[in-house]
Amino acid sequence: MPILLFVFIIIPIAEMAVLIQVGGVIGVFNTIGIVLLTAVAGAWLLRQQGLATLLKANQRLNSGELPAKEVAEGLILAVGGVLLLTPGFITDAFGFVCLIPFTRHWLAALAMKKMVVSGGNSGFNFRAGAGGDPFGRRSPFDRDDNGDIIEGEYRDETKTTHDRLDKK
Repeated sequence: MPILLFVFIIIPIAEMAVLIQVGGVIGVFNTIGIVLLTAVAGAWLLRQQGLATLLKANQRLNSGELPAKEVAEGLILAVGGVLLLTPGFITDAFGFVCLIPFTRHWLAALAMKKMVVSGGNSGFNFRAGAGGDPFGRRSPFDRDDNGDIIEGEYRDETKTTHDRLDKK
């Protein structure tokens, strides 16, 4: 609930205060012009960066890898685009932070530390946290403490032993 209070009440009030202050200094029409200019520039940047991220994701898929980083960057780009289309200077600042490649890569790295990505027959599964499976099983795409992907296969020996005992 506190996050919703922040998003839907405090941010719009702060945006109005900043818009009123800027409008008082440079004028109403100049303020509206800057807000429109940031929306157009943001849409252009979003298109450019979004296409580049999509191409990288496609290349990773074609090479047989999961495009987890690209998916995280795509979500950050979407959030940045929404923030840039929202009128105001505060949301525009955060939107541009999401669109700048350096900061977007940094935000994606933070997001990747918070989620576990695994591939399966039904597509990609994103789970919050770094714990993985609640039963202690590891996915072939789990990451070790250094963030490296550990690939491998396993065989459940207990099942094989039980099957042997059942046959006797």
